[in-house]
Amino acid sequence: MRRIMLTSTLLILVAVVLVPFYWMVVGATHSTAEVFDSPPPLLPGSHLLDNLAGLESGVGFSRVVLNSVLISTLYTLLSGLVCTMAGYGFAKYSFRGKELLFGLLMLGLVIPSQVTLVPLFKMMMELGWLNTYQAIILPNLALPFGIFLMRQSMSALPDELLAAGRVDGCGELRLFFRVVLPPTRPALAALGIYLFLYQWNDFVWPLIALRTRDAYTIPLAIASLQGANDTDFGQILAGTAVAALPMAILFLALQRHFVSGLLAGAVKE
Repeated sequence: MRRIMLTSTLLILVAVVLVPFYWMVVGATHSTAEVFDSPPPLLPGSHLLDNLAGLESGVGFSRVVLNSVLISTLYTLLSGLVCTMAGYGFAKYSFRGKELLFGLLMLGLVIPSQVTLVPLFKMMMELGWLNTYQAIILPNLALPFGIFLMRQSMSALPDELLAAGRVDGCGELRLFFRVVLPPTRPALAALGIYLFLYQWNDFVWPLIALRTRDAYTIPLAIASLQGANDTDFGQILAGTAVAALPMAILFLALQRHFVSGLLAGAVKE
């Protein structure tokens, strides 16, 4: 009886989570008038291609998707490298003021990002980087959560493994890439998913830094579809479904590594 109750509860929770996503996909195949029918449509319609064509003609959606993919991929690679190296430094190197510096870094987790928008905007303006990819990618490369995650993961690596690599003649960079990174693949996968999702869904900073439609990312393009008097909700749902699809595929492909990566370093023997 307890197993039946547990299974039933989980099925209800899964339905609560998945039904909005299902309706989003169904709504993407309907026109705005059909979306607001009462009762709402529960089966796919025939307007998906029309909605996608409207997105392309209205905001250049293919260019927008390319912008988001390029920015999120570059950010994930660069930020992943920075966070991994910083986490390795905090985990395995001893230097004066390490704990103080790490504590100051962790304060970044409790400072709202909105506090830094004005000085960051002035900095990008003085550098001439507004409306460019580097204005979106570079400011948040050293993400405190990413550094913390990799530090916790690499703290579990035995020091004897690193000592053996140095005895065999590994330089520090070779030791990092050949000895340190392979055992931390689960944590790297978790970090990669988090960084990609963070950049893929970012809205506030790109809204401030990007000026032209050619540079827009998906969240900005979808927001621009909401007019004061006329809003095509069929197109908005189609764009939202396209935006959600890559993240769903990425998480399903790497979910095993994501869970084990978040647990890495949680228990020490």
